[in-house]
Amino acid sequence: MGRRLVSALPRHEASAGRHLGCGAGSAGCACVSLAAVRTPYVVTALNPKGIVFFVAFLPQFVSANGEVARQLWTLAITFVALATLNATLYATFAASARKLLASAQVRRRFNFVGGSLLSAAGVWALLARRST
Repeated sequence: MGRRLVSALPRHEASAGRHLGCGAGSAGCACVSLAAVRTPYVVTALNPKGIVFFVAFLPQFVSANGEVARQLWTLAITFVALATLNATLYATFAASARKLLASAQVRRRFNFVGGSLLSAAGVWALLARRST
């Protein structure tokens, strides 16, 4: 059910023609549709792994002597605030990296360095001795 809802959401929102940041149908529009903003929240809310995480993780930090609902809300709001901050910083970094990696030569060098580091890590793991 949740999967059908999420897969139908972008088509429904896109067909509504609602956009953020510019008029819909503008030539070369680099705006973001409401679906692009709303869909991640729906996907996250319907993700069973997230629900299991909250059910398993948050109660460890709740005192049975206090107001349980207040403590759970405080922990959940704190988690959401930190996750939002993390996503914002990640998006900001990605925007900066996009500008930095605009040229093909810089992308090739970046890929070479990244591939070299991954290869070196693989060789290191292959040659590492297990402690017995």
